[in-house]
Amino acid sequence: MKRGLGLGLAILVLGGLVCGLYLWPRFERATMVASLFTGAEQYKNFPRMHTLFPVTAMPPAQDAVAFPRGSDISLPDTFLHEGQARSVADFLKETDTAALLILKDGSVVFEDYWLTGGTEVTWLSMSVAKSFISALIGIAIADGDILSIDRPITHYVPELAGSAYDGVRIRDILQMSSGARWNEDYSDPSSDINRFARIFALGGSLNSFAATLEPDRAPGTFNRYNSTDTQVLGMLLVQATGRPIADYMSEKLWQPLGAESTAYWLLDSDGMEMAFGGLNATARDYARLGELYRLGGKFNGRQIVPENWVRESVSPDAPHLQPGADNPASDYPLGYGYQWWIPEGGQGDFAAIGVYNQFIYVHPGAGMVIVKLSAFRNYGLDTSPSSYRELETLDLFQTLAEALR
Repeated sequence: MKRGLGLGLAILVLGGLVCGLYLWPRFERATMVASLFTGAEQYKNFPRMHTLFPVTAMPPAQDAVAFPRGSDISLPDTFLHEGQARSVADFLKETDTAALLILKDGSVVFEDYWLTGGTEVTWLSMSVAKSFISALIGIAIADGDILSIDRPITHYVPELAGSAYDGVRIRDILQMSSGARWNEDYSDPSSDINRFARIFALGGSLNSFAATLEPDRAPGTFNRYNSTDTQVLGMLLVQATGRPIADYMSEKLWQPLGAESTAYWLLDSDGMEMAFGGLNATARDYARLGELYRLGGKFNGRQIVPENWVRESVSPDAPHLQPGADNPASDYPLGYGYQWWIPEGGQGDFAAIGVYNQFIYVHPGAGMVIVKLSAFRNYGLDTSPSSYRELETLDLFQTLAEALR
């Protein structure tokens, strides 16, 4: 009798352990996602996303290319934002900066790491991934897999029929002007972006979510930032090329760019990449996209992305895409191209930007590329500029560009 009770207890304990081992990763993922936009520290989470979530890996290039070292520069003590002098050191600390890398004419002139950052540490891209997706769209067009961005997305992704994307041009989706109803307020638990994030945390299909969005405005008339637009572009890539995003990107972009480290894409429950923000890479490898675009789509002497695609990607071509706080047809003061942001002022600079203060900033006139990886804990606590500090970051970068000229 006692032996039977002991065996039963052992089975229960073993079953509990197995159940715990199965459920613990999901619990850890859900806990991490639930902590976003709450003021909780994230610098320990962003470099280990590939250990928390399902991923697919992109290995380093067989012919990896290291950036040469240039003459080291020092950061200025201050920069101006809205007419006020701000301390550079304080700003970097306040935004929980983990990596700051500066290239001048293709050479590293500044590189430093704080918190959990490091030369071989991968970091969550957030929406910086959107600009990589845009580059892949340009390559797929050059390869003939996508015939034109003026074709409707549903020509390639028929499962979006009946949704907000039914009949919408690929161009309008690239330019965050799909017309879909959307709320990207990170501080609102019931917003669309937070409903989207719960799939990321708890499991489910990101593609199925995209098909539930409803129309709100006429496509191509209003610039409304919508992360699902980029997920739809990821669906387009998969359908048009017949390959997973990571597989296609590894061959067409990661290998040709001479990436030095393994990168990862976060996956949903169906094995689909989180196209709108799930890339994980090192600062040096993020810088490769910036250098590629600074050079008009060329890297290491090879034309990887068509030059005309690069030019169009960073050139707002309609009134609703123009930069300016007084633009009534846009929900943000920065201009927008094909998944790239364009600051006001006409300096020719542009940026890939992700929440929590992730940046790839390019200033061709100064020959400069900057990567800033961060875990700004107060990001998105409310809708005030102090909860984002993106325009402030761009002011810092433009100060650095002027110094490097």
